Amino acid sequence: MGVTIALVGSPNVGKSVIFSHLTGKYVTVSNYPGTTVELSRGKGLLPLKKVDIIDTLPMGKDLLALKNVDIIDTPRSNSIVPMSEDEEVTRDVLISGEIDYVVQVADEKNLQRALMISSELSELELPFTLVLNMADEARRKGVIIDIDRLSKILGVPVVETVAVEGKGIAKMKKSIVNSSKAHVKVNYGKLENSIEELTKILGNRGKAIMALSDESFPEKILKDKKKIEEVKEIIRKEKESISVPLFYYIREKRREETLHILRKVKEEEKILKTQFSEKLSNLTLNPVTGIPIFLGIVLLLYQFVGFLGAQLMVEFLEEKIFGEILNPALTIIFERYIVNDFISRMFVGEFGIVTMALTYAIAIIFPIVLTFFIAFGLLEDSGYFPRLAVMGNKPLKFLGLNGKAILPLILGCGCVTMATITVRTLDSKKERIIATLLLALGVPCSAQIAVIFAMASALSFNALLFVFSVVLLQLIIIGALSSKIIKGQSSDFIMELPPLRVPKFSNIIYKTLMRLEWYAKEVIPIFILGTLVLFFFNEFNILVVIERIFSPVVVSFLELPKEAARAFLMGFFRRDYGAAGLFQLQDIGLMSNLQTVVSLIVITLFVPCIANLFVIIKERGPKVAAMIFIFVLIYAVFVGGVTNIFLKYTGIMF
Repeated sequence: MGVTIALVGSPNVGKSVIFSHLTGKYVTVSNYPGTTVELSRGKGLLPLKKVDIIDTLPMGKDLLALKNVDIIDTPRSNSIVPMSEDEEVTRDVLISGEIDYVVQVADEKNLQRALMISSELSELELPFTLVLNMADEARRKGVIIDIDRLSKILGVPVVETVAVEGKGIAKMKKSIVNSSKAHVKVNYGKLENSIEELTKILGNRGKAIMALSDESFPEKILKDKKKIEEVKEIIRKEKESISVPLFYYIREKRREETLHILRKVKEEEKILKTQFSEKLSNLTLNPVTGIPIFLGIVLLLYQFVGFLGAQLMVEFLEEKIFGEILNPALTIIFERYIVNDFISRMFVGEFGIVTMALTYAIAIIFPIVLTFFIAFGLLEDSGYFPRLAVMGNKPLKFLGLNGKAILPLILGCGCVTMATITVRTLDSKKERIIATLLLALGVPCSAQIAVIFAMASALSFNALLFVFSVVLLQLIIIGALSSKIIKGQSSDFIMELPPLRVPKFSNIIYKTLMRLEWYAKEVIPIFILGTLVLFFFNEFNILVVIERIFSPVVVSFLELPKEAARAFLMGFFRRDYGAAGLFQLQDIGLMSNLQTVVSLIVITLFVPCIANLFVIIKERGPKVAAMIFIFVLIYAVFVGGVTNIFLKYTGIMF
């Protein structure tokens, strides 16, 4: 029988790096049942030898069994009592009965927060090892932890690591099998009698405390309605007897205990010199210097992804490799050896699996994804993302979001499809829906931005400014309205600030390869499926019908040439194709300056491309995806029509 280990920890404590050290490259990613929250799983690489049975091993398992260790990387959590969908999944994993050991990863500089989680693990009676990561940064800040004393107080192994450099990893691996149940017991004062009663019903002190912290919890683990009512009655009585919310009362008692432990094990030395990384960190957080730094990074990101990936690499792969070699050769083979014309068109026709799907996925998107993942890994490994989140927190609150949402919104300017996937990092369902909606509505991808720039710049700088001002205004309006209309609560903005570091080359390569593997398994099939839909639509003349239906709206309401209808339709299948179609109409003189501006606003706000739509369905479900699609379609046309009327009657010229 194998052994299962769960990794837990707050955001930005280096948990993913620890996970990679434990698992190597043999990792799978899957959704937790009933959710869109993903769990990473892998096989452990623990250097163990044959020994006698150890008491701390569950169910009398010997060390030979540990050669086949399963590692689960749970979503980042500030508490096991959930405040978000991610934290709920972490809790469910820990109470599932599947977990033999827990590896709790913590930032050594912020030990108090870690001890809050440690106390929860202790109450759940889960054997664990506490890994204090970023020990080097703690030293530089003058933080010294008495590791031996902390281990003695908690009753569990405590190990210091610098995960990005591989320091302490070997010791950590050896300590995992010696994991034990902590003997930290928080005294909850007035609640102790109720906790004792609930423990008898729920079977575990930790579950009893969870029930008091989260009233919905008993219904998740109990099937007996009589017992559920009994638990709820106990909770109701405690609510009446304590003037503050039970969750707050429990948290404060736990905080008092952790502070007590912290005073025994923590020392702080006076640091006379401020490290360069700390000075740079302060500059990134100060709006006066942080905004120019951010703009500089965005410019570099755009050059790397937009120029190197979206232009040079795409041009080479699309035009040279696929355009001049692969597609012509495969077309000849299919035409010569495949008698059935239908099959030939399905693979090498206008909407063929090879000529469109694979060309699009490999020759066009892959270079963008590759450069994007490399850039993302560099920024992630450097520790810059949490600082960017802090910078963007206040402005994004107006949109019902918090600082964490700035990342997907910015990444959308590279590839909206990829950015939609990163939305899962947001804590609440409400925030994930709002961010997905804003990405689908008004964040153009890099290829589309290039065409928009070319078209608007051909008119004037004022035209370019007007287009993006209108789009930005819509994002603000819809974001603000969504925050009021969409049900649910926004999450608190809690962010650990890891140290700024020079990214490690091996980490970047590892992360990039893992993400490319995901792209090959998850995204390329979406392109193939989307192309097949388009192929059958074309074969059965559904595309022509859609074009005819949409043409009156384009001509009458938007007052654009009828040819623009096809450009908008193609924009659904590929955003920059739609913009490029409008560019051709402008180039041959079929659109006036006013029509050009209106068309650019519509195509920017237009429905998400088919790849993005499939990702939205996967991430948010078909109902939410359909609502977003319909709303964006109607709203884009509405804003275009209103803009047309406004420009005509104000006489604004470009």
